Amino acid sequence: MTRSFNGVFPALATPFIKDKISPEKLKENVQKYNRFDLGGYVVLGSTGESVFLSDEESERLVIAVKESAAPGKKIIVGTARESTKITLDFTNRIAELGIDAALIRTPHYFKPSMNSEALRRYYLSIADQSKVAVIIYNIPRNTGISIESHLLYEFSKHPNIVGIKESSGNLAFLGEVMPFLDSSFSFLTGAASVFFSGLELGASGGILALANLAPSECVQIYDLFLEGKREEALKIQLKLIPLNKAIIDTFGIPGIKFSLDLLGYFGGLPRSPLLPLEEKGKIEMKKILKKANLL
Repeated sequence: MTRSFNGVFPALATPFIKDKISPEKLKENVQKYNRFDLGGYVVLGSTGESVFLSDEESERLVIAVKESAAPGKKIIVGTARESTKITLDFTNRIAELGIDAALIRTPHYFKPSMNSEALRRYYLSIADQSKVAVIIYNIPRNTGISIESHLLYEFSKHPNIVGIKESSGNLAFLGEVMPFLDSSFSFLTGAASVFFSGLELGASGGILALANLAPSECVQIYDLFLEGKREEALKIQLKLIPLNKAIIDTFGIPGIKFSLDLLGYFGGLPRSPLLPLEEKGKIEMKKILKKANLL
């Protein structure tokens, strides 16, 4: 089993044509991303609008990425549902496709009841029965729930829980937990605005929405950091912060998709109820992409 996940992983956007998924366009995007030294790809994450997809659509998208990814690229797939049973059923269904890890966000619909013990049982039960390695997905801005440090210590010692995608951007949390995590456990930041700082504190890489738009630059930050060229890496990081803020905090998925179209990938429209980017937003996104030297 793969336990180590290092480098940059784009959280892939899902292409829609007339509100239907387009595995063909997704393949084209992945084939273009294959040019870069990425660690692999994340399918069915938040950027992929996974909560808007049926199980059948989800499986077709995973197959498309498997068929188009270059050799050696690791495939991570978001498989979370709200119940333990359905999450496990879907995870094992997707595991049969030959993926490298399942990315499983915290259940959150019954938020007041999702205390430490509920989360502990949820993840340990899934990890015990999953046919593929598990990566925890901590995204409190969307779920309103955050994994506590004592749980992460325990999870990191489970042989089938291999990492966490930590999207809160809380560097204090990263600094707090890193000394106590199992040495083979992968801490992947999901917040591109603190990617460089996360690497400084011991993160093994990042699962980044920003890497859809700036894969080369994100890889450069990672590579330069490993080479000890901290100042050069930081310079690129600072240049990308306004763009990341635009696609995460200001314009969201519609901003990412519009930008993909501008940059030679297929973005298309988001799936309803998300709305397309308005004209004012398009003008602003173009300015931000130009300032980042991507256009």
